[in-house]
Amino acid sequence: MGGDTAAVIPAANEADRIAATVRAAMALPGVDLVVVVDDGSSDRTGRVARAAGARVVRHSRNKGKAAAMETGAESVRLLDEDAAPRHLLFLDADLGDTAQAAAPLIEPVRAGEVDMTIAVFATRVRLGGHGLVVRLSKEGIRRATGFEPAQPLNGQRCLTRAAFEAARPLAHGFGVETALTIDLLRKGFRVTEVEVDMAHRATGTDWRAQLHRAVQLRDVARALATREPLVRQNLDKLRPKR
Repeated sequence: MGGDTAAVIPAANEADRIAATVRAAMALPGVDLVVVVDDGSSDRTGRVARAAGARVVRHSRNKGKAAAMETGAESVRLLDEDAAPRHLLFLDADLGDTAQAAAPLIEPVRAGEVDMTIAVFATRVRLGGHGLVVRLSKEGIRRATGFEPAQPLNGQRCLTRAAFEAARPLAHGFGVETALTIDLLRKGFRVTEVEVDMAHRATGTDWRAQLHRAVQLRDVARALATREPLVRQNLDKLRPKR
């Protein structure tokens, strides 16, 4: 089979890792296009990605992950205007060389077996304080659909163009993965998790990391609250007791 998949990589200030991620993505079976969305970076992310072989689209200011995903997918759509629509493989910018292990995510989608795959990292990265957001997302997805994901916030996903369009508009910011899973399952699309040997940079425990987790929690809660009334009513039950 020829190339029929585009890798879309949202990136903000990832100049140190983006080149390795791009090169690994370009070598994946079926991938014939890599689009990096430079989401308002203040470093050389865009220039490094372009030098590594990616097509680069830049936001003049940081708009968040969901907006970067939409921009990347739209860039692919414009390139596909006179051809069959490519599948979309979303990858985090900080995967580095481990992005080469994404092939198992692509294969079931290319074969027509599923509409979206979600990565489950075989090697868990310790994410200090991250458990609350994961529990919130996991429980929200279970309540809304009956599906119990192992890693609900994993951003490494491959999906058909039809599935992506069915999920638009994407939920804001870091709520995008949770909402994407719920919306597609509710519309009858086939979703499965696939174990892969990938890893990204662990979230730390400094004040920036704590702020990042707070924003994640807010975005996931908002995504759930607009999709499942029962989730909204039970958000407080998922918060840690003092």
